[in-house]
Amino acid sequence: MTKSNQVMEAPPLDEAFAVPAAEDQLERAAKGLRERGYAVHVVDGPEDARALVSTLVPADKEVFTASSETLRTAGIAADLDESGRFRSVRAQLAELDIAAQIRMGATPDVVVGSVHAVTEDGIMVAASASGSQLASYAAGARQAIWVVGAQKVVTDLDTALRRIRTYSLPREWVRIQEVYGQPSFLGKILIFEREMPDRGTAILIRSEIGF
Repeated sequence: MTKSNQVMEAPPLDEAFAVPAAEDQLERAAKGLRERGYAVHVVDGPEDARALVSTLVPADKEVFTASSETLRTAGIAADLDESGRFRSVRAQLAELDIAAQIRMGATPDVVVGSVHAVTEDGIMVAASASGSQLASYAAGARQAIWVVGAQKVVTDLDTALRRIRTYSLPREWVRIQEVYGQPSFLGKILIFEREMPDRGTAILIRSEIGF
């Protein structure tokens, strides 16, 4: 995000990337993810993902919820951070200085978040302005769970990167402008080629959620 309060025009939005993938595309993406080392669950809707996440996150481990419209709208962020049933990193951050906040967010026991695209052969891509969640995604967390709407499944990596620039960024631009009065920007991109054994879980939702 920039520090300017000037209202700027959002980048052009390609609404084609809002359309959920067909069942055969989801099946190919799930197969590709499994072949790349992820545990994969395909569920019907956000409530199913919410219930599943609550069983996958250990109650005795510190969990960090990455900033995500998917987690927020599904109620997953509230479950993990506000219910009192989990050891939420976010619930502790307000009492810490900035250095400690960054460290705890980068190296939690568990990170739960989302990505902006998944290819049909199992590559995931996440983008960020600050990169605050990317350290835990890449390696900082011992366990990682990503919750992904069906509209994020695309054919290949080139299309995944185009989706970030022409759909995810414009949507986030508008959200940040409304909340903070300033535009967002694309700062860093993480490409997930493969995962270490028993670390990563992808939950694919058959409906559209997040962006």
